[in-house]
Amino acid sequence: MTDIEQIQQLYKDYWQYMINKDIKGLDKIMADDYELCHMTGLRQKKQDFFESVKSGELNYYSVKHDEIIVNVSGDTAKMIGRSKVVAAVYGGGKSSWRLQGDFKLRKENGVWLLTFSKASTY
Repeated sequence: MTDIEQIQQLYKDYWQYMINKDIKGLDKIMADDYELCHMTGLRQKKQDFFESVKSGELNYYSVKHDEIIVNVSGDTAKMIGRSKVVAAVYGGGKSSWRLQGDFKLRKENGVWLLTFSKASTY
């Protein structure tokens, strides 16, 4: 697999792990310094994000990917993923969202890891 294909698969794995509430899977694909910036502007470090997924504050049910754009520069990369997601977050009802994730990645010991993501709509 090329770097671009690996990163695109990482994006697909990210969503599947969130749907399955697979914290071990998420931990595998995120750098220790990973941070998520929600649409609200709330920033969460990796462990806080995991707690929100485990507790049911963040619930993801299904995903359909529209576009995954990757730009690699050495051992860093940027990715924009656009997906239609069915989710219920922070006590809200189950809804369909057109979510865009702007990701930063870093290659460590030959493995691509997510270091940052910012959520928005498209």
